[in-house]
Amino acid sequence: MNGVIVVNKPEGFTSFDVIAVLRKLCNERKIGHCGTLDPNATGVLPVLLGRAAKAQDILPNHDKTYKAEFVLGKVTDTLDIWGTVQAEEKTQVTKEDILSVIPEFTGEIEQIPPMYSAVQIDGKRLYDLARQGIEVERKARKITVYSLELLSFDEETQRGALRVACSKGTYIRTLIDDIAKKLCIGGCMTSLIREEACGFNLQESYTLDELRALAEKGEIEKTLLSIESLFVTYKEVKVSQEQAKRFANGGALSIDRIREKPQLADGEICRVKSPQGVFMGLARLDSDSRELKIYKQFADYSQFN
Repeated sequence: MNGVIVVNKPEGFTSFDVIAVLRKLCNERKIGHCGTLDPNATGVLPVLLGRAAKAQDILPNHDKTYKAEFVLGKVTDTLDIWGTVQAEEKTQVTKEDILSVIPEFTGEIEQIPPMYSAVQIDGKRLYDLARQGIEVERKARKITVYSLELLSFDEETQRGALRVACSKGTYIRTLIDDIAKKLCIGGCMTSLIREEACGFNLQESYTLDELRALAEKGEIEKTLLSIESLFVTYKEVKVSQEQAKRFANGGALSIDRIREKPQLADGEICRVKSPQGVFMGLARLDSDSRELKIYKQFADYSQFN
C-alpha cells in the first residue's frame, strides 16, 4: 500500500502504538508518521505507508492546529494534568486578563522545551532525565504561533480552552504555562486535540475502530490518500512521455523542453507528473544548468520503462 491514512489517534496510545496497529491492518512494513502526539493527546496523526514513507523528512507543511483546555491555579511537573501536582492555589483571573496577554504569544516567539519532552541534549532524552529527577538547562527555541484564540473561559472554575495554530516544535503545554506565568500564577493543560497537521484535518481522519472494521471487510485501501496530497503546495510540471521515462531513470530534465510549466525560481521544488497525470516525484530547478534535477522519486517506474 502506498499513500497516506489520516488517523484520529485515541487517548492512551503512543504514536508508535498507532503505527503498530496500522502495520498489522495494512500488512505494510514500510510505515511512518508525521508529528508525534503525546499518549494523552488525541487527534490528527497522518500515517505514511509504502513509498509515501520516503516523504517523512521532506514534507513542505509541518504546521499544526490544536484545541487545548487548561486550568489556572495548578502546577505540575509535566505542565499537564497527568503529572505530579507541585503547587495549587485559588486564582481569580478574568477573561479580560487572559485576552490582554495573548497578543504577546503570537507571531515568532521563543519557547523553552519542557523537561518532559523527547528533545535530546547530549544524546539523552529530556524525559529520561526528568524521570530521574534531573533538570538540565535548555536553550530557548524560536517557534511561530500563527493564531491564538481564547475559545472559552469560566471565571468561577478558572478553566478554559484555546485554539492554537503553530509551527513545528511548538509545545502547547509550555505555551499555557508561559501564559499563566505572565499572569503571575500557575496553570496547566488538561486536554489536547490536534485538529490539523501537515495539511490534513479531523474531518478526513479515521478512528482505529473504523480502520479495523474496514480492514475486516478488505476495504481499508478506501481510506488511502495519494502521496501527492502531501505536496499540493508545490507547483505542478507536466512532462512528455519521453521526459517521464528519463525522469524515471534518474535523469535531469531540460526546463526549455518542457511545454507545460509554471514560473519557477532557482532552487524551487515542483511536482513532476506524466502526460497521464501520474505523480512521479519532486524536482528542483537548477537555474545555472536550466534543468529540473530529481529531488525525490515516488512512482512505480516500471510502467515508464
